[in-house]
Amino acid sequence: MSHDASVEQQILATIDKWVEQELRPIARKFDQADEYPTELVEQMKELGLFGATISEEYGGLGLSASTYARIVSRICEVWMAPSGIFNSHLIMASCVERAGTQAQKEHFLPKFATGELRGGIGLTEPDAGSDLQGIRLVAKKDGDHYVLNGTKTWISNGIKGNCLAVLTKTDPSASPPHRGMSLFICEKGEGFSVGKKLKKLGYRSIDSAELIFEDFRVSADNLVGGEEGKGFQQVAGGLELGRINIAARGAGMAKGVTSMALHYAIDRKTFGKPIAEHQAIQLKLAEMSTRAAAAELLVHQAADKFDRLERCDLEAGQAKFFASEAAVQNSLDAMRVFGGYSYSPEYEIERFYRDAPLLCIGEGTNEIQRMIIAKQMVARAS
Repeated sequence: MSHDASVEQQILATIDKWVEQELRPIARKFDQADEYPTELVEQMKELGLFGATISEEYGGLGLSASTYARIVSRICEVWMAPSGIFNSHLIMASCVERAGTQAQKEHFLPKFATGELRGGIGLTEPDAGSDLQGIRLVAKKDGDHYVLNGTKTWISNGIKGNCLAVLTKTDPSASPPHRGMSLFICEKGEGFSVGKKLKKLGYRSIDSAELIFEDFRVSADNLVGGEEGKGFQQVAGGLELGRINIAARGAGMAKGVTSMALHYAIDRKTFGKPIAEHQAIQLKLAEMSTRAAAAELLVHQAADKFDRLERCDLEAGQAKFFASEAAVQNSLDAMRVFGGYSYSPEYEIERFYRDAPLLCIGEGTNEIQRMIIAKQMVARAS
């Protein structure tokens, strides 16, 4: 799974160059238009990002969570949305690689790695978000197929993706409910349609959509792990990587806005001197840079534990909680440093201010994160 340091440095250097040459110049335009960056996605395929964390034996890059987190942070220093195009895809791949049958791994992972099959993970429903056990989408066995009926919402890559891991209820009467949940790999086809593209405050350019299943037939071969009732655990495992990803996004955004605020404060003059020399601004910059650095360290701590295959729900929860709040606070502080200009779409700062709050909500709200952290603290102390 791990590469030597020089290979990782090379990959990070390539990403750096790509971020500056391809991402930075188009971010504002695509965000303002809420337009899907098709050309960027093709470049991401070539860079191997859709196989970033998939093992090399299946055609992926086999990157450690630590290197992957660095890539995500670097992208999010400039523009958060593109990271979502490969992140939810990699959670799906991670579920198959960890919990799938050998046949499923051999069939799906190489196609996931190239981006030929590309998508994400269908968990959220109109009435079930953080409480996943409340989902209603039903999968009924019918011979060697299952028939799916129900709706998912807020699904990243729902429109442009062609394959999704969908969490279903195979036994709606099971108690506790998670025992009746199963995960299916569903390629788009008859009975699997996309409802409307959902408009969003921020995190634009990535398609978030409603998915509608009406008598959609999926082969029993696509039941992840080949056994019913395991879906909840399979998904929960994938969410640790998802939380590290969200934390890495937050750390990257917190760092990105700090850098923007610093450069602006050095250039902008009031009362005959750069605003960076005014104590009020200095206090803000000091807090912002410290918050960004702390977020980065928490991300590395969680990713390191994940790479060592140790349980890391406490550390991933802490990193996700702190780094996402750091992104929100730093983007707000940066707005204050920029003053009136922060409200202008001519400056990038307002995009960070709109994008950051999503991190406090996605992959388990920060209210849920706090509960996970506390439960783990108690469990580890008992």
